[in-house]
Amino acid sequence: MRPAPTILHLDMDAFYASAEQAAKPSLRGKAVVVGGLGPRGVVATASYEARRLGVHSAMPTAQARRLAPNAAYLVPRFSLYRTVSDQVMELLGRLSPLVEPLSLDEAFVDLEAGGTADDSASARATGEELRAAIRAVTGLSGSVGLAGSKMLAKIASEEAKPDGLLVIEPGTERELLAPMSVRILPGVGPATGDHLRRAGMTTVHDLAEAGEAELVRLVGKAHGHGLYRMALGLDDRPVVAERDAKSVSVEDTFDVDLHDRVRVRAEVERLAVRCVERLRGADRSGRTVVLKVRRYDFSTLTRSETLRGPTDDPTVVREAAGRLLESVDTTGGVRLLGVGVTGLADYTQEDLFAQAADAREHAQRTQEHRAPAVEGGEETAPEPESDSAEPLAARRWPAGHDVHHEEHGHGWVQGSGVGRVTVRFEEPWSAPGRVHTFRVDDPLLRPADPLPLVREPAGYSSWPASLPKSRSDPGSPGGAESSP
Repeated sequence: MRPAPTILHLDMDAFYASAEQAAKPSLRGKAVVVGGLGPRGVVATASYEARRLGVHSAMPTAQARRLAPNAAYLVPRFSLYRTVSDQVMELLGRLSPLVEPLSLDEAFVDLEAGGTADDSASARATGEELRAAIRAVTGLSGSVGLAGSKMLAKIASEEAKPDGLLVIEPGTERELLAPMSVRILPGVGPATGDHLRRAGMTTVHDLAEAGEAELVRLVGKAHGHGLYRMALGLDDRPVVAERDAKSVSVEDTFDVDLHDRVRVRAEVERLAVRCVERLRGADRSGRTVVLKVRRYDFSTLTRSETLRGPTDDPTVVREAAGRLLESVDTTGGVRLLGVGVTGLADYTQEDLFAQAADAREHAQRTQEHRAPAVEGGEETAPEPESDSAEPLAARRWPAGHDVHHEEHGHGWVQGSGVGRVTVRFEEPWSAPGRVHTFRVDDPLLRPADPLPLVREPAGYSSWPASLPKSRSDPGSPGGAESSP
């Protein structure tokens, strides 16, 4: 535990939904739900307006629709979220060399290591400046927690939500934690929480009073020891700048169970290629290929194969995943498939046989594509390639995704079906726009990249260079009280 609250935890508020509201003026102040929209879709994030109606993350989308039938339901746009996340992480990097990202919208920062805070006043001032910088650069709000440990900083940011800042002063940890539910502590999920409840422990105070020996008896030595320390507010974990990924994986849940073995294999091969794309994007290779299959009865099977050495070759991973599939019975139907790679490394062991097979396959496909068709003894010239990899009529228009119309400009898809797509034309900095409906194969309409949420972010090019190393003035700016 540190003597000053110099560990900062940032958590962006309802990140995906807030980004969608910032991008779409017509949705501001309204219920927005981001997630899978199919029969088996799950909510990824709900705006605070939707949360007031009972919608929350991980809820089936079908249930969310019953609770909030008038909400806007949108398919995630991860390219936008990653861009905004990069902007936020860049701002955090200006505060300290020790930034530990937990996800796209959440990170720890060691302010002491960056020399930007060394006491409560300077930490609070830095936190407020950070929140202002994030709003100026991205247009979004984030909640900040400051404490002497990672656990307490995260608890503080949760208590500060939405759009707030909370400082937990050293020495007040136990008083703050005592009345809170045991579920507030890291590692206490529903099962452990229910087990502790049956033992008569529902608050953090109950855990501290029970003592370490009793907690070890209830939940085991390793967990019991850690749980007791957390109940006392003790956490000495450092902020780690680089968290090494242990695996890379992708998976898909299907709206309708797959029964066709050929289709199942095709989906596995497609997932294997996507997995390798992520692997290469991280400049990594992997040695063990893992296949995940969730069957019609929700039973989940995993199979793995360890290769001779690390690889990032799509053919090698695809063939390994195919071999793993052969050992799985899918006759009853498959609802989810996943392909992953573990045993990550920074180098690739060349597989000349796989590379040769990949080259032969590529050459064969190229030859087939270029070969002219022959009908009635006459050669027919191949049709010229279009801009799109698929016919206009086959284009998919996911709800919430960006489009551009040659006459109406930039907009986003409100919905599609029965050969029609409805688009609202507006930009992040415009007034709510007008709605038009087109045929799905309208040649003037095409998918587009997301626009930035803020047209010209300014005022923070040199931030935080102007920040003093320490601010001990009690009157320093701060929008929230210290520990309650």
